[in-house]
Amino acid sequence: METCEGVLVSQGAEGRIFLVNFLSRPTIVKERFEKKYRHPALDAKLTKQRITTEVRCMARCRKAGIETPCVYFVDPRFNRIYMEYLADCITVKQFLYNHSQEGGPVEPTSDAVLSQLAHKLGLTISKMHDNDIVHGDLTTSNFMVRPSPTESLGSLVMIDFGLSYTSPVTEDKAVDLYVLERAFISTHPKSEHLFKEVLQAYSRGSRKAYAVLDKLSAVRQRGRKKSMIG
Repeated sequence: METCEGVLVSQGAEGRIFLVNFLSRPTIVKERFEKKYRHPALDAKLTKQRITTEVRCMARCRKAGIETPCVYFVDPRFNRIYMEYLADCITVKQFLYNHSQEGGPVEPTSDAVLSQLAHKLGLTISKMHDNDIVHGDLTTSNFMVRPSPTESLGSLVMIDFGLSYTSPVTEDKAVDLYVLERAFISTHPKSEHLFKEVLQAYSRGSRKAYAVLDKLSAVRQRGRKKSMIG
């Protein structure tokens, strides 16, 4: 595979993220690795399907009014997606850290801002699920806060749709929420009240919230049993 010319931003199990100059603008390139353990023809087919699904889910989210990075170009030859570089944005994970005691003194408006953040998270996820899109990796690292000159918080941008898919299945959406809940508990101590506010906003925003939240309780029970068994 031809080497992507740019600054390597991060690398994971599935691929690499580069910052490049594309069409005279800073651009993020997401490049998926070839899986050497798979037959080349099968790997090419599965990777193409995965990239297509990822881009389509992002497009469906944008159509539903959810902010995601704008996709500029898809290069199937090298398994790359060229998309908007989110300048001046920070992850929700970093935002929460900045507003915690560990991250420094809590501002007087911190509680109101964090409640606003939880509200926006819940509404954004509810809108996504009502359009039968499952993210597959909902964590506070996969939401970005885009600053606004007129708002204390700004807007939320959902990123990293590498595991996303479309599904009308209630349990798939409940698992999405469960993954986010575990991310809150493991990454942000004493943030349980914030996740409750996320679920309250989700309940108000989604037409199918009752069934999803009911299924979430069952998913939690399975998670607890798995933890006890090891």
